[in-house]
Formats: sequence, structure tokens, C-alpha cells
Amino acid sequence: MDAGITPEQFKLLLPLACQWAAAQEQDICSRGQALSDAQIADARLVGVVEPERVRLLYVPEIPIPENPALRAAADATQLISPFTGGLTLRYGIFIRSDCRFRRPMVVHELGHTAQYERLGGFESFLRQYLFQCLTIGYPDAPMEQEVISLTRRICGSPE
Repeated sequence: MDAGITPEQFKLLLPLACQWAAAQEQDICSRGQALSDAQIADARLVGVVEPERVRLLYVPEIPIPENPALRAAADATQLISPFTGGLTLRYGIFIRSDCRFRRPMVVHELGHTAQYERLGGFESFLRQYLFQCLTIGYPDAPMEQEVISLTRRICGSPE
């Protein structure tokens, strides 16, 4: 695996990542905004089955896990950094405030929501997505490329 994370460490980190993701989703869904009609239409285009469950929370910066092991993994992989514009945690989506009106960003993140639905939740999505990012690299991971292609098809530009 890349980023200095061994397969053994990955097995230990995955449950922590799932717990963190579930807690973040709960927070986003309690404080975030429902999708607009246009965003619901986009969600359906990318394959989201339950777009009415999706909430967007606009934040100055995407939060990094406080757990030291998860924080170190996030730093090592750079999957969450000050440059991260959006982060999907199933039905909860963080969008960096300065990206608020960037349709391709929201469409991209909605593509990940569709993947969560298709794969059945946090554990199965994060196991596959993070493994791909660690072994193949971001943004070349197949799941990331799938969403980039969807975004390009719908918006005409990648995000």
C-alpha cells in the first residue's frame, strides 16, 4: 500500500474511519441543507436512489478526524487537506464554503453518494474506495474515475 499504511494498519483504521464517517454524516444531516430541486435532479442523473436524504453542510474547511491514527492517515494520504473542496459521507456532504456555487463539485460528491448506496454503506464503500486510493492513487482510483466521468458527462467539466 502507498502512503506508508500497511495492510494491517488499514484493517485497524477501517473501523475507526467508519465510526468517524457515521458521526460526521449524523452531524451533517442534522445541521445541513436539503438539496434544491435542481440538485435533486442532478442526484437522480448520477444514480442517487434517495436524494431526499442528502444534506449539504457548507464549512470553511473540510474537517480532519481528531483521532490521532486517523489524522495521521489523512495527512499521509492527503485525501483530506486544506485543498479538499468536498467530502461525501453517504447522505452527508461537506462542501467547502468557497465551492458552494460550483455545480460540478456538488454533482461529483453526489456521485459518491450513489456509490455508497450501491455498495451498501460505510464499511463496504470505505473499504473499497480507500483501498483503491491507497494502492492505485487518487485520483486514478476506479471509483474516483467513475465519478469524474459522471461529472464530466453531466456538467461538461470535471471537478
